[in-house]
Amino acid sequence: MTLPELGDLSTMLVWGAVTAYTVALIAYSLDLARQAELAGSATRVARQAGTATVVAAGAPGGGATVRVATTLAPDRPRSAPRRRSKAGGIARSTTVLGLVLQVAAVVLRGVAAGRTPWANMYEFALVGSMVAMAVLLLVLRRRDLPFLGVAVTGLTVLSLALALLVFFIQADGVQPALDSYWIVIHVGVAITASGVFTVAFAASVLQLLKDSRERGSVALGRPSLRWLDTVPRVTELEALAFRLNAVGFVLWTFTVIAGAIWAEHAWGRYWGWDPKEVWSFVIWVVYAAYLHARSTRGWAGRRAAWFVLVGYGCVLANFTIVNLFFTGKHTYSGL
Repeated sequence: MTLPELGDLSTMLVWGAVTAYTVALIAYSLDLARQAELAGSATRVARQAGTATVVAAGAPGGGATVRVATTLAPDRPRSAPRRRSKAGGIARSTTVLGLVLQVAAVVLRGVAAGRTPWANMYEFALVGSMVAMAVLLLVLRRRDLPFLGVAVTGLTVLSLALALLVFFIQADGVQPALDSYWIVIHVGVAITASGVFTVAFAASVLQLLKDSRERGSVALGRPSLRWLDTVPRVTELEALAFRLNAVGFVLWTFTVIAGAIWAEHAWGRYWGWDPKEVWSFVIWVVYAAYLHARSTRGWAGRRAAWFVLVGYGCVLANFTIVNLFFTGKHTYSGL
């Protein structure tokens, strides 16, 4: 098989991965709907469990005293482990299938191009979403959080669709400035960090939804959102997001350092205020401020979650706006 044919096969596998992820997205959504239904049933049963027990006791003088004991059921069911639904099983299986297809597509893309497959926006989206899906599967092995499946899979389907329809270019070589082993280190670690930040972002969104429902938000009080009553506590979701962001921050720190070393090798300076360099530093500052505020300043709960959303917004801006609308030495969108 020729190299162009390998590139075409890679593209077909990406389309196959998009199809599998779309099925997984639907299955995760059905699993959420089932959670809402079970939560509603549990709430009705709990409210009906309130009983009044009438106890008659003899009283002096032949009279009788009636005492009434009433047990009130909680308004909302507590989170508890649940058996995996058929929709949940389908979601996990199709997610694994999509990830296998995506890994194969990345490998074939690299073979067809004769280099590491992350030198332009198409390949960055392809590999970054692959990392996000791998992290998602690792998280779902320990926690039953179909909302994370909906959020991360939805973002992956969107990014792959944009990659195929907007960012796609044929597999080819790279510019001389990118022909270095540093592309494996610097860009590879940046992609991994972006994938980890994606899952952390989804966890923070879930944290905000859960917290708003517990606060009695009218918008989130609808019966269709009862599944929020079954997810882990806000503190657990915040801890999950914090751990993921800590890992992503370490990776991003290495990305900035490696980028500076590579810039010195390629252009004779460590820092040149290039738009990509500036935005990479902005991302580092935002996540550093989040980790510092969360660890030492008591910034917990909603404020910390909003901080994560701002940080991920900077990551998306660095990938899209900077690549498409700014000109600099790091403009390698390929478009």
